[in-house]
Amino acid sequence: MASTHTATESLTGKRIVITGGTTGIGRAIATLLGSYGAHIFTFGRHQEQLDEALNAIREAGGQADGITADSSKQEDIQRVFQQAEEKLGGLDILINSAALGAGSLSEMDDADWRYVIETNLGGYLAAAKEALNRMLPQKRGHIVLIGSMSADVREEGSSVYVATKSAIQGFAESLRKEVNKDGIKVSLVEPGAVGSDMQPTTPEEERESQKTGEMLRAEDIAVCIHYILTQPERCDVVGIQIRPHLQTI
Repeated sequence: MASTHTATESLTGKRIVITGGTTGIGRAIATLLGSYGAHIFTFGRHQEQLDEALNAIREAGGQADGITADSSKQEDIQRVFQQAEEKLGGLDILINSAALGAGSLSEMDDADWRYVIETNLGGYLAAAKEALNRMLPQKRGHIVLIGSMSADVREEGSSVYVATKSAIQGFAESLRKEVNKDGIKVSLVEPGAVGSDMQPTTPEEERESQKTGEMLRAEDIAVCIHYILTQPERCDVVGIQIRPHLQTI
């Protein structure tokens, strides 16, 4: 098999911080990676959702710890990484997934769109900075950013969300150029429509759309992340666009 199949990286024992791992895509990623032997540290804004997510990871066979925190607040991000370091003993992987949906600028109050930007963009940068503080000295690490197809489609009625995801797209490309020489990988994943708490649809509508190929499940994105993280060390998966089969825009 050595001549026909490249060896893949193991996730066993990997120390992973996942922002926004208590709901939606983040929770699906945390649960799947935990089931492969990774030690997960995550956070969310609500204790009940955090408890449910940690239980789900543990029930899948993973190790999991976490705290309540708000990724829009710098002091919370610092607290997350300090406690993660205590629990994990270091950091191998950061997955930035904490984000909020948002509509058009003209329909949002100033406080609301500023909060979205601080969460979707500021939180990503702050978490990446904390991760780099730990990865650069060890000359090894992997940062995965969950973006969105909205960065390219730029649909009407979601200008604030589009602004944040377009910024993440540019940030990912530039950050990789900054840190890949130091042994750190940067990957960007841009999903299409995914059934999650961001969608204005009911769970029943989402399940029907998933059956017809019009919507992805959060678990589909988790499988994509697993692929990225298990590639050989010499391979960088720089960017992936993953969309439902029937989504053509």
